[in-house]
Amino acid sequence: MSIKRILPLLVVVLAGLGALSSGPLTAQERPGPLRIVIDEGVIEPLPFAVPDFIAENGAAREYAARITRIVAADLQGTGLFREIPKEAFISSVTSFDAPVQFGDWKAINAQALITGAVSVSGRRLTVKFRLYDVFSGAPLGKGLQFAGTTASWRRMGHKVADAVYSRITGEGPYFDSRVAFIAESGPKNARVKRLAIMDYDGANVQYLTDGRALVLAPRFSPAGDRLLYTSYESGFPRVYLLDLGSLRRRALDEQPGTMSFAPRFSPDGRTVLLSLSVGGNTDIYSLDLATGKRRRLTSAPSIEIAPSFSPDGRQIVFTSDRSGSSQLYIMPAGGGEPRRISRGKGRYNTPVWSPRGDLIAFTKQNKGRFHIGVMQIDGTEERLLTSSFLDEGPTWAPNGRVIMFTRETAGAGGTSALYTVDTSGRNLRRVPMQGAASDPAWSPLLK
Repeated sequence: MSIKRILPLLVVVLAGLGALSSGPLTAQERPGPLRIVIDEGVIEPLPFAVPDFIAENGAAREYAARITRIVAADLQGTGLFREIPKEAFISSVTSFDAPVQFGDWKAINAQALITGAVSVSGRRLTVKFRLYDVFSGAPLGKGLQFAGTTASWRRMGHKVADAVYSRITGEGPYFDSRVAFIAESGPKNARVKRLAIMDYDGANVQYLTDGRALVLAPRFSPAGDRLLYTSYESGFPRVYLLDLGSLRRRALDEQPGTMSFAPRFSPDGRTVLLSLSVGGNTDIYSLDLATGKRRRLTSAPSIEIAPSFSPDGRQIVFTSDRSGSSQLYIMPAGGGEPRRISRGKGRYNTPVWSPRGDLIAFTKQNKGRFHIGVMQIDGTEERLLTSSFLDEGPTWAPNGRVIMFTRETAGAGGTSALYTVDTSGRNLRRVPMQGAASDPAWSPLLK
């Protein structure tokens, strides 16, 4: 990867999201260009400095340092940025409006400087921040103020980092998002599995089921307000729809003698794809959520599973063993003749279309190893990003740049954990969280 710096840098601003609000920018504060162009597999991370945000009153003291740490951790976690440790600082920032001593930051090789301030009044928390280009010595605008509740302090940190990341890389944001997953506990031969949700970085875990029934494969709606998942509480797999606001749920197909699993929302959220086993034959169906009407999309004696819509809703990628082993196929969203796209050696499964529409991620098994990989939608340019005893179940970040997946270690004491990797195959990282976990599903950006 290479870095192209087009000066001057801009002031990074945070648009209000949900409970957050902000004021308008002046002409002097409107952004200018800054880019990290990601075009190769290796990059020297861009060094940045982020002094602790200023606490402008006593009540803000506990939030200022926390928000600063969120910003730093988000940026550094991408592998594209390197935080300069505070021990190396020559200058200190004691006031949000104080002049910046650019020579001191240049001396420690900081290329970008982020400063901010936090104030609290009751439950209202206000944050303002600026981004500076150290080498041009230019302050980038007069800054921006935005506000939310004290309970939203982590989101504010993620949004600041999102704004910095997006402007420097030209990529879409992804830090202000959540991940649904299966929280696992107990011995390997008697695992308790609960549906859970957390921030993208492993914080704020909330459990959505009690663990009395086996649950698998959560999937977010396009609005991020509902989850699909598979439960075995009836003794057979069945797809459920859960409202994340009310926590009310309902089974989507309760016809006797059927088993449903591997669900996925359509891009408009009105239709669900799922695999349905009827009379011993497994095919892909679409289900209208408003009417409950279902439509059979495949009709072959083979097993068709794991469907995923293209972002425009026109095509479906899925897994089928019609060729004798599990391979990837694409067909029109309304059904029709599938065409095989996977051509490499081994078995392919769990395909999922990138939010950008340009790539398909998948699980591959070959020569006793499991891999997470990506390919073009015509099956060309296959690239394996990981390799281990068991890697499976990729899910895309909202910006289509990062993939999260499950990695399980070998042996009787092996456990499952969640990992992320860039689509270039670099920056493999374990998601920091307590306990075993599997089946991640990345949400859209929060609203």
